[in-house]
Amino acid sequence: MGPLEGIRVIELGQLIAGPYCGQVMADFGAEVIKIEPPGAGDPMRQWGRADKDGDPVWFSVIARGKRSVTLNLREPDGQQVLRDLVRDADVLIENFRPGTMERWGLGYDALSEINPRLIMARVSGYGQDGPYSRRAGFASVCEAAGGLRYISGYPDRPPVRIGISLGDTMAGFNAAMGILLALQHRHTTGRGQVVDSAIFEAVLGLTESMVAEYDAGGHIRERFGSALPGIAPSNAYLAADEREVIIGANQDSVFGRLCEVMGRPGLATDPRFADHQSRGRNQDLLDTMVGEWTRTLPAQEIVDRLAEAGVPVGLAYTAADMLEDPHFEARESVVRVEDPKHGTLAMQNVFPRLSESPGGVRALGPELGADTDAVLSRVGYDADRIAALRERGVI
Repeated sequence: MGPLEGIRVIELGQLIAGPYCGQVMADFGAEVIKIEPPGAGDPMRQWGRADKDGDPVWFSVIARGKRSVTLNLREPDGQQVLRDLVRDADVLIENFRPGTMERWGLGYDALSEINPRLIMARVSGYGQDGPYSRRAGFASVCEAAGGLRYISGYPDRPPVRIGISLGDTMAGFNAAMGILLALQHRHTTGRGQVVDSAIFEAVLGLTESMVAEYDAGGHIRERFGSALPGIAPSNAYLAADEREVIIGANQDSVFGRLCEVMGRPGLATDPRFADHQSRGRNQDLLDTMVGEWTRTLPAQEIVDRLAEAGVPVGLAYTAADMLEDPHFEARESVVRVEDPKHGTLAMQNVFPRLSESPGGVRALGPELGADTDAVLSRVGYDADRIAALRERGVI
């Protein structure tokens, strides 16, 4: 049993941010009822790279462990069905543009009258209030607003985007954390509340001392490529076999161990590199020296030597590397889930790990509407009423 066993979640989210919140809840045992538009379903069913048959697999991951119910929330009858589902729900997740739920008569004020214990997690680009709240907010623009895009990349080129929708995922994760905090508050008070998770703030929360550095000293952090300014050696270095090795040896004793492995122990006491500040001032020169050494050895040998010496080191892994790595295998960091099409499908496991009540991946993302009849029957809809709703396109 996961720690959220017995918690019932209604997920109205589409694409990434809201559904990722639902994924986290399902991973740890909650019953997550995913509401999708009849016919097409969540657009995530069509996103991402396809398998050999041309079918995308991302939905299998982000909807894992959930139940699918089709429901047209733009229709009054569909809105009433949602109200009926809310009566015995603990949590509702939505990531529509702010104001949409209220326009449908499904804002928190209305739903909390039906169920005062309801926790409503609202995920959006810019939050539920403020002058930008009604703007459309995908991760790309909200990552820029939160400060991440400006500092990503190289100083002589436009800012780059990392290869995942980090802002969406972090906003979904913040929403999940907010739900857990709200559940704890409900244990004490018996009342639900709204969790407001904005993508730009989820990114802003990751920016360390960036705002304080500007406020205190006028410093604006700039793009610096694959390293951080003044932190050396800590970079990606090319090996003799053209693979990239990540080495982090910017602490005094660790730098000394790197110098020993490089066969240049004197660098550790060289005035140019003897302490953190001096290594930062001579960062380019030091990176050049380390890079010259790494180019003389294959990547795996570099990793083996430095790991043995206690220097943080690793390869820039691809998914293929992860599936072959013995540490990933030993910790079951990647899990294989039964898949009627592929036999099994590999994906990341559930994190973090709990010793007494761990989460787990129960199933791949469901077929569209697979659980509609069962879920509606549970709230008192008989077969004739369900059939009538289906005939009118409500479900």
